[in-house]
Amino acid sequence: MKWKIEYYNENLEEEILQFPEGLLARYFKLTELMEEYGANLGMPHTDALGDGLFELRVKGKEGIARVFYCTMVNKRIFMLHCFIKKTQKTPKRELQLARKRMQEVKHG
Repeated sequence: MKWKIEYYNENLEEEILQFPEGLLARYFKLTELMEEYGANLGMPHTDALGDGLFELRVKGKEGIARVFYCTMVNKRIFMLHCFIKKTQKTPKRELQLARKRMQEVKHG
């Protein structure tokens, strides 16, 4: 059984589809691998952030993007939040939003 990718909402899916061309191509390649092999591709592609939250690390010629996600039963990967990185460190508000959404998804 393959893994299935779901999105927190339609706005998030649209936001990801608005990534610059190179980042979008890389996102599609990585999510294809996730559907085949599972949510944890390992560094440098994915990283565990603790408490069940992960980040997909998307890098292209246009820059760097992050997509936060968690896993659910029945081989489901739930994309929670995305943003284009502009600084070396991930902004706290981006991480807080992803954690909040993860709690909403996991607890109903």
